[in-house]
Amino acid sequence: MSHVPYRFEQLNQKEFEALAAAHPYVVIPLEQTPYWADFERKLGRTPYGIWAYYDGDKLVATASYLRSDRRLRPSLVVVNGPTWFAERTDTAEARLVATVQEQFRDDPAVDPLYIRMQVLYPQAPVSGPLEHGWYEREIVVDLTPDTEAIFASFRSNARNLIRKAEKLGVKVVPIERKRWAEVFRTELYPIMQETAARDGFSSFESTFYETLLTELGDHLRLMVAYMDGEAVSWLITTEYRGYSVYYFAASSHNARKTNAPYLLLWESFKVLKEAGNTACGLTGIVSENYPSLINVTTFKRNFSKTVVTIPTTYDIPLRPQRYALVATALKLRREAPRKLRALPASARALAARTAGRKDPQAPQ
Repeated sequence: MSHVPYRFEQLNQKEFEALAAAHPYVVIPLEQTPYWADFERKLGRTPYGIWAYYDGDKLVATASYLRSDRRLRPSLVVVNGPTWFAERTDTAEARLVATVQEQFRDDPAVDPLYIRMQVLYPQAPVSGPLEHGWYEREIVVDLTPDTEAIFASFRSNARNLIRKAEKLGVKVVPIERKRWAEVFRTELYPIMQETAARDGFSSFESTFYETLLTELGDHLRLMVAYMDGEAVSWLITTEYRGYSVYYFAASSHNARKTNAPYLLLWESFKVLKEAGNTACGLTGIVSENYPSLINVTTFKRNFSKTVVTIPTTYDIPLRPQRYALVATALKLRREAPRKLRALPASARALAARTAGRKDPQAPQ
């Protein structure tokens, strides 16, 4: 079934801000704004622009595209988007998919293998993705009740740990903005390194977070929990149009002994509410494609029962045959180590000799 493409036009920052102001109740992710694009540019990446899509004169959606030039698979990526202003039906989404296919096939300035974006109703030609790019479920804390009601909504375990942290002398301190980068580099990044090593993930370099804090400072808060004058836990939240996100955080081993992360998050909710935010998203929790998030899920469930499902990231191939070849090659590369481990030791040794190397698992 063919779908009539939407009309589309590129937006500059002034036009984007006017459009956003005309739709005050639409939640626009910060990643889908010109301000995030400027941050990406400072990191050395290449934003490609923000487009608005119309059905006649009715605004349907907007999307901010980021160029990705990975070997053999150049693409355009819509991070945490698109943003929908009209009802998101399967037909409307299929029309948007058809539109971006036509739009970027005909754009002489780029030659992407695929467009990557969130899709709620996956149907052909939507495929993949070659790799997942965004979490699919998150817990959201409602900040509209008074602070007593918000606190009472937490699990009893969280309330008790917050009180214990206060009794132990944990102090939560908002850092003066002009000192953000310096404090992060000297006091907070070592905590991130410790957290990454302990929990088995790779963090960005300190310069990534310092650039984030410098370039997006109008939309961020940095809060730190101290114990006996030592930073033990920190978090960075984002804010845009009344919606906040618990974006980055880390805690030392000492923080866990003092329950500092619980008190820190509670204090941040109070600050965010006071600033006019109506909700705080706690980012990703465990899902089918992100089983590794089980540990943070346990922590986040203490603060709200509200779980929001986010459309999964998919690919929209513009060169279907080439995309299929790349997808097959990546699948074989990812499955090869597992299949090799499943072979008997003698077969592994033979495969290793054929490849001209020694099998580290073969008996000596």
